[in-house]
Amino acid sequence: MPERIATVSRDTSETQITVTINLDGQGRFNAETGVPFLDHMLDQIARHGLIDLDIEAKGDLHIDDHHTVEDIGITLGQAFDRAIGDKRGIRRYGHAYVPLDEALSRVVIDFSGRPGLAMDVDFTRASIGRLDTQLFQEFFQGFVNHARVTLHIDNLKGSNAHHQAETIFKAFGRALRMAVEADPRMAGQMPSTKGSL
Repeated sequence: MPERIATVSRDTSETQITVTINLDGQGRFNAETGVPFLDHMLDQIARHGLIDLDIEAKGDLHIDDHHTVEDIGITLGQAFDRAIGDKRGIRRYGHAYVPLDEALSRVVIDFSGRPGLAMDVDFTRASIGRLDTQLFQEFFQGFVNHARVTLHIDNLKGSNAHHQAETIFKAFGRALRMAVEADPRMAGQMPSTKGSL
């Protein structure tokens, strides 16, 4: 399988973001987005997905975190779409259940070429630190629209909002890892009866 590395930059009047990923990395993470809890969650994606992830982000945080969080999701999705290539030989589908104390989340992903997000999460708090929990939906919507994936996220139980979020992002990383892995039985074939994704 060819090297699966991509760098994507997004420059708007609201944010300036550069994302570099290596889908076949070791889980290294380097970023300071200005949104500390988001950094913690992005680290989960890298570590549990075994994806090397570098993010440089500057945003209009003096307004709020919305544009920065959403645009990181968009840019990360663009980087995935570029790095994954034509998808020959990958598993395509990935899923994971992850617990953390009382919380349990399930994430299922399909590198289908069709953007779609179904997110069923009832956060028990409106914010974690200063981060508005509504912004997780914006992050994942930006990601799926630009990675062109179908993504289902379900928090099955949990009373602590930090635990809810952490199980989601860990499961997301694990599901990504499974989906982008080379499938030796596919031997470079397209994982679709349509012949393209």
